[in-house]
Amino acid sequence: MIGTGNAFQSKLHTEIDWEAYMQEVEGVVNGSYNYSTLEGGTGPLVYPAGFVYVFLAFYYVTSYGANIRLAQYIFAGLYMLNLGLVFKLYHATKKVPPFVLAAMCLVAYRIHSIFVLRLFNDPLAMILLYLAVNLFVSGRWTTGCAVFSLAVSVKMNILLFAPGLGILLLQSLGPVRTFVNIAMCAVIQVALGAPFLLVDPMAYMSRSFNLGRQFFFKWTVNWRFLAEETFLDRRFHAALLALHLLLLISFALFRWTRSQGGVAALFRTVYPLKKLSADHIITVLFASNLIGMACARSLHYQFYVWYYHTIPYLLWSTSLPTVIRLALLLGIEVAWNVYPSTNWSSALLHVCHAMLLAALWISKSPAPAAATPKQD
Repeated sequence: MIGTGNAFQSKLHTEIDWEAYMQEVEGVVNGSYNYSTLEGGTGPLVYPAGFVYVFLAFYYVTSYGANIRLAQYIFAGLYMLNLGLVFKLYHATKKVPPFVLAAMCLVAYRIHSIFVLRLFNDPLAMILLYLAVNLFVSGRWTTGCAVFSLAVSVKMNILLFAPGLGILLLQSLGPVRTFVNIAMCAVIQVALGAPFLLVDPMAYMSRSFNLGRQFFFKWTVNWRFLAEETFLDRRFHAALLALHLLLLISFALFRWTRSQGGVAALFRTVYPLKKLSADHIITVLFASNLIGMACARSLHYQFYVWYYHTIPYLLWSTSLPTVIRLALLLGIEVAWNVYPSTNWSSALLHVCHAMLLAALWISKSPAPAAATPKQD
């Protein structure tokens, strides 16, 4: 049973989802593998199987979820691991000044809270994502794709990076090996989900990969200035999806692959690039994710970790003056730290997203090809 009031309870813990996570995985401990019956205090289990396995480990390590202080210590260590993976990416290109990286650590109040006070699953997915990006940068595409798929299995938001990853795979490996790597990612998802798929495949797929999930208006960070009926309107959601696809297609055709003749040319490529530059890999993946964030139907406060550590890199990938870059960094930070969100904080966030995307569009894109030979 989950402990909530004993001596292990941390006074610094702010309960939001931890108890629900423990209740959800406790259902598996009790023998249920049907996603339609797995739920916690905040509602049904809506994350893929990787989440279940990770938080089952936490369940046992923390005395069935009771030793929250221990969980916080573990998450503090995971935060340091996350920073190490992020810094390794920044070091690969050396394009962002050190003072910006120091500021990124010092002002990350919301991020520290998401990791250590709230114990959300979002940071765990992002750690795996940054590990995958490091593997891509080192030329280890197959291993990186496997880790990427593991990240998706913890939380589905990682799929926002997938369009950019697809472009990079085509550029580096060609169409055949790209297909093989994507198939491997799918096999990993099936293998992880097998215990649940064998019991009720529809329940598992509809719960863990529900692209049409409805969000609560009271938690939105980015659409506070809308009327609630507009926020919930499926036509509004369709318009955002259309904008998302338009931006992805535009960047894919005219920014990420233009020097190679566009996306269609990549499918006809017999001899792909020997090695992609670290700058190109990181920029394409981070920009792909930013486009998804900018077009999201709703952003909740814990979602900030989805792109917090990518924003400085993207800003320094533009030709904007440093003062404007810092202003946009500050604007995004302010918007995410207004609680509850307001009309002006939501509008500020959209303005900052739009300015960053526009700056990426008009700035010179990094060269896809690296000068060094490809690593096996």
